Amino acid sequence: MADIDNKDQAEMDPADMEDVEDVEEEETGEDENSKARQLTVQMMQNPQILAALQERLDGLNGSPSGYMESLPKVVKRRVNALKNLQVKCAHIEAKFYEEVHELERKYAALYQPLFDKRSEIVTAAYEPTDEECEWKTDEEEELTDEMKEKAKLEEEKKDEEKENPKGIPEFWLTVFKNVDLLSDMLQEHDEPVLKHLQDIKVKFSDPGQPMSFTLEFHFEPNEFFTNTVLSKTYKMRSEPDESDPFSFDGPEIMSCVGCTIDWTKGKNVTLKTIKKKQKHKGRGTVRTVTKTVPNDSFFNFFTPPEVPENGELDEDSEAILAADFEIGHFIRERIVPRAVLYFTGEAIEDDDDDYDEEGEEADDEEGEEEADEENDPDYDPKKDGTPPAECRQQ
Repeated sequence: MADIDNKDQAEMDPADMEDVEDVEEEETGEDENSKARQLTVQMMQNPQILAALQERLDGLNGSPSGYMESLPKVVKRRVNALKNLQVKCAHIEAKFYEEVHELERKYAALYQPLFDKRSEIVTAAYEPTDEECEWKTDEEEELTDEMKEKAKLEEEKKDEEKENPKGIPEFWLTVFKNVDLLSDMLQEHDEPVLKHLQDIKVKFSDPGQPMSFTLEFHFEPNEFFTNTVLSKTYKMRSEPDESDPFSFDGPEIMSCVGCTIDWTKGKNVTLKTIKKKQKHKGRGTVRTVTKTVPNDSFFNFFTPPEVPENGELDEDSEAILAADFEIGHFIRERIVPRAVLYFTGEAIEDDDDDYDEEGEEADDEEGEEEADEENDPDYDPKKDGTPPAECRQQ
């Protein structure tokens, strides 16, 4: 057979031999591309390589590209003219946001009567009419008249068995507990205090005044503090930074000012008392010392770090303020306008939709990987460190 193969190969036309060589080169090239792709994937999964790459990219951030450096002087001159136009655009954009702020103030006055009525219903100051309480859910539309009547009787029976509550108890506390951003701030000892929260209002700065907004937390009389309103004001700026005008991306919160809470003696949830034992160096006697130290609490929200005049903060204070600004903005933009939907959980479902889709995609990919392993004739489950599904701990 070897002789026949050699003979056939010797009788092949030289042009045919070239075609064979080309095919072999193409196959070799594909193998090299495949190996290169695999190597790239392995490198991108290496955290050290990724960190080094990110550091390199951070170093390039804000630096001129090689292309810009290679441009002729006359073209660079024109690019500078475009940059000057961009600065003017930033100043116009700043004016735009100032007018948006004016519009927010105007429409806040239109929303407020509705928010006031919401507060009256929550606090039992007003009982809505049957017409105001009518709300058709998707489930109700699918029910027959007989089933609706039966459901109505069951609801009435339940209401008779329960005490008749006033308004909507723990409305704002429930809203806070339903939102991760806010629930992370809540401690167990905060909940009895927040049960007395009756309303949250947003107040915008007056016309002609520097841009700002104030969050007002209205409380009913309670045993914890004498304040009826706790407030926090966020001061904003809507103008490009002269040293870096291209970074302008709308109004930014520059600082915030809280308020003093007049706590009732022994009811301050932002402080806690601890006892420490101290041993005397000379006599060896032991004494117990009582100390008051700061305590984690939602109400620390009203005592944010002060921003010094030079604007320089340590890393911890910067992190606290960044989180604080995000929370204040979220309460203003989302919580106050859509409070009932956060109370029912409907707004939370809307917020989480994108994340659920990503999770489903990830699950699908994992399923595909498992299927591939099962279909792989070379796959040996003994060599796989992952135990079978029935053996994994639940």
